[in-house]
Amino acid sequence: MFEAILIEKDDAAGYRARSATLDEAQLPEGDVTVRVDYSTLNYKDALAITGKGPVVRKFPMVPGIDLAGTVEASANPDFEVGDAVLLNGWGVGENHWGGLAQKARLDGRWLIPLPRGFTARQAMAVGTAGYTAMLSVLALERHSVTPEQGEILVTGANGGVGGVAIALLARLGYRVVASTGRPEQADYLKKLGAGEIIDRASLSEPGRPLAKERWAGVIDSVGSHTLANACAATRYGGTVAACGLAQGMDFPATVAPFILRGVTLAGIDSVMRPRADRIVAWERLARDLDLSLLDEITTGIGLGEAIPAAGELLAGKVRGRVVVDVNR
Repeated sequence: MFEAILIEKDDAAGYRARSATLDEAQLPEGDVTVRVDYSTLNYKDALAITGKGPVVRKFPMVPGIDLAGTVEASANPDFEVGDAVLLNGWGVGENHWGGLAQKARLDGRWLIPLPRGFTARQAMAVGTAGYTAMLSVLALERHSVTPEQGEILVTGANGGVGGVAIALLARLGYRVVASTGRPEQADYLKKLGAGEIIDRASLSEPGRPLAKERWAGVIDSVGSHTLANACAATRYGGTVAACGLAQGMDFPATVAPFILRGVTLAGIDSVMRPRADRIVAWERLARDLDLSLLDEITTGIGLGEAIPAAGELLAGKVRGRVVVDVNR
């Protein structure tokens, strides 16, 4: 038997999430069984738990798009009992039972070895949000955005993606401007490496098709008007990495930044990213992220606290990353 968060839906009781004790025989199919040590609470997990977004595709479902733990059983030649492993995405927590549980049974192709230099807790402090931030930084590099070219805007700066993105960019030598709706967190953002803090209100309303050129690059986890305004103010030849939709999934923009300034809009998918790309991103995280900052970015909770924490996260009351110790 093991403990888990279980999401159910039926005509009688509707949509609900609860703490549950489950039997290992209930686990879905997979060729690797993992004893989970830590998971996370991401924006997508919060939507799934609260039912405020169409995240869960089948019921019942154990949410949790991230997990780190130890292999308990394996029919996959790439993994042996005792191996430390990590998972981000692949539809886990949406179509397949996820990491907010003490056990998980998974397709071994979704797993990678726990990266050298990380503990399981540190890997979850990074999690999908940090791994997405690294993919976004790699996209800027791939399009030749260098520190010498100018400022990098990071939107949603107090979120998980934003915090890790700021820390990575600052360590790589970029000057980072952080956009946030919580100006009282300015000291925290500057500790991560932000050189300037701006109010998200300056980006979140409808703007001009083209604005004054400012950003050499952008990492945006917000979408909607914020993304449109970020593109409009990106300098000639700059790149905008779009990886989220906290404000909305609409994109009320024109083609002007792209055809008049040669701006590149790079979409960042972390869910179905090929395994080789994941390994590269995690290797770069091990090299470029100051792991001592993870305590600043991270809040730790127990499995039983995940349901109320989901509502707080959606309400914008949570800073940075939430790591879930599934065994407390």
